[in-house]
Amino acid sequence: MSYVGPDSQPPRPPRRFSGGPLTVTLAALVPTCLAGWLIYEATSGPGGSEPPRTLPSTSQSAKGSPSASEKEDGKGEDGEPSASKSSKPSKSSKPSKSASRPAASGPLKGKVVVIDPGHNTGNGKHTAEINRLVDVGTHRKECDTTGTSTNNGYSEAQFTLDVSRRLRTLLEKQGATVKFTQDGDRPWGPCVDERARIGNNARADAVVSVHADGSAAGNRGFHVILPASVKSGAADTSKIVAPSRALGERIAGKFLSATGSAPSNYVGDGTGLDVRKDLGGLNLSTVPKVFIECGNMRDAKDEALLTNGTWRQKAAQGISDGIASFLRG
Repeated sequence: MSYVGPDSQPPRPPRRFSGGPLTVTLAALVPTCLAGWLIYEATSGPGGSEPPRTLPSTSQSAKGSPSASEKEDGKGEDGEPSASKSSKPSKSSKPSKSASRPAASGPLKGKVVVIDPGHNTGNGKHTAEINRLVDVGTHRKECDTTGTSTNNGYSEAQFTLDVSRRLRTLLEKQGATVKFTQDGDRPWGPCVDERARIGNNARADAVVSVHADGSAAGNRGFHVILPASVKSGAADTSKIVAPSRALGERIAGKFLSATGSAPSNYVGDGTGLDVRKDLGGLNLSTVPKVFIECGNMRDAKDEALLTNGTWRQKAAQGISDGIASFLRG
């Protein structure tokens, strides 16, 4: 998704250091160390027994990235212009009926994972519904958005559903119970607050919202969005900030390993991680949850990856490996 609005800012220009030799040296070492951590985590193998490792903390603002993921700002939770106003809310907070199947035996037996395929291919025909404002704790924003697309018309909603279904297959083979927020079985939505409730009501051990960004050409790579510490209205992320970061770090490392894609060159200062406080899907979650922007649909090189079925399978594998690593501790 791409975002434009009060919580979003234009892409940050490359940082320039004006200090002396020591400043330059430190500036060069930080991204190198962070990249090294990701590579080490990526090559540690899925679901290893090592304890979760913590990336060096970043100075990234919790406000939001230039074109990050839920697209709730101005352009909505997924970055496309929101439609008109007001309509009846979706009443159901149940997971998609067709998306939950009996779990097989395996190392993840007993674990519940909720997968949230970003947007919905029908949102464009239901602009009044998706433009209805919902309360996300810190403010009110659009129920959902249409999402972004490649310059050749491959939509984010198509991409997220395809990767999510591949991801479900991989997790179910390991014994996890997998539930979807939507599986192409709803005419639109669900709204971002309902997406959060589905994970909460399922008492999920992990929730992952799958997305692709819509930033400027030349901006490449993936990033994982983590919840900021928020306590306002119905939003209280105090209990999920730490486990969500652990989940996000595992996914970032395994995604790098499985796909070969580098962390974003425009969000997260090379860490592949971004912290945000403006996304309702994170603010309203009471269980560990992250978003992943798998790449930038508006960049030709990333587009070539995102539209390739073989690469999408690798993306699903990386996310699955990260979830399994987190759940197995």
